[in-house]
Amino acid sequence: MILEQLQSKERMQGLKEALRDRTAPAAEALIEHKDNGDIQCFACGHRCVVKPGRDGVCRVRFNDGGTLRVPWGYVGALACDPIEKKPFFHLLPGRDALTFGMLGCDYHCGYCQNWVTSQMLRDPHAVAPAQSTTARRLAELAIEYDAPVLASSYNEPLITSEWAVEVFTEARQRGLRCAYISNGNATPQAVDYLRPHVQAYKVDLKTFSDRNYRQLGGVLENVTNTIRLLKQRDFWVEIVTLVVPGFSDDADDLRRMADFLSSVDPLMPWHVTAFHPDYKMSEGYRRTSVEDLLKVIEYGRQAGLKYLYPGNLPGQVGEGENTHCHHCGTTLVRRFGFTVLENRLEPGGVCPECHKTIPGIWE
Repeated sequence: MILEQLQSKERMQGLKEALRDRTAPAAEALIEHKDNGDIQCFACGHRCVVKPGRDGVCRVRFNDGGTLRVPWGYVGALACDPIEKKPFFHLLPGRDALTFGMLGCDYHCGYCQNWVTSQMLRDPHAVAPAQSTTARRLAELAIEYDAPVLASSYNEPLITSEWAVEVFTEARQRGLRCAYISNGNATPQAVDYLRPHVQAYKVDLKTFSDRNYRQLGGVLENVTNTIRLLKQRDFWVEIVTLVVPGFSDDADDLRRMADFLSSVDPLMPWHVTAFHPDYKMSEGYRRTSVEDLLKVIEYGRQAGLKYLYPGNLPGQVGEGENTHCHHCGTTLVRRFGFTVLENRLEPGGVCPECHKTIPGIWE
């Protein structure tokens, strides 16, 4: 056991050293230099003050002799798949997104489905390879695969925002849309840094209990502030909440969450998705049932939210996977899981029946 632990520690240390060669200086917009050589980082809500020779909570942004070095020039995961998988339902439905990720995260969620990439410097079993690439190549791949969206996901994109901006700059020159799939633990500095480059932002609002958020490594207020700020800055925003029985399924918390979202924008889509046991929560937790999801959907309706999507249980939630016009109720987009079966929206996202514009980013 001791030998195994030593070997795991050596593997993680080797990976950490390899990643240090794939770095660049942090964007000045995301840092503040202190007189003693410390650097405060504003890439995420932890706002770490990083001393020389040390790294931040994310483990991938580090102070190298008074220069904050950040991840650059590689991917830890890369895939082309439906935009509905992110999930975005009001962003070019039926089209694909080329999604890239790096390594590391500022949270440590016990149910993370991307733990191999996100927890690679915390968990000795989470060792994902880093593949060198260029921003231009990623933009070109999106064109080759006919993916009109280039998205950053798989790890927490906020902690690798400099690289994302480099990639998105190439993408925007080719007319692509750019998106973040994020835990929402941002800062005003990070949101403003991303605004010229990112059009769509998906936020994981994991729970409405600050105590539970702290178990994951976060603070609820950081995320609610980010959601408000994203809307103020005119990002297209969709929210997803994974309903984990025994963790994030408290009825009062979910009602308060629904009320909060409605107070920000009742037309902002809210995806409530089913949990299946994974990673460190593989045992002792049950799967989310259809009944569980539909209860949360009802909380959303009572709060006045218009676009509610129960997810991860394809074909089991009736009309819940479909998009309906919030003016006249017409079915606009029919789905089965991540597959769009029919899209009746007219150009610009206009309802074919009442001719009102539906909120979102459309063809």
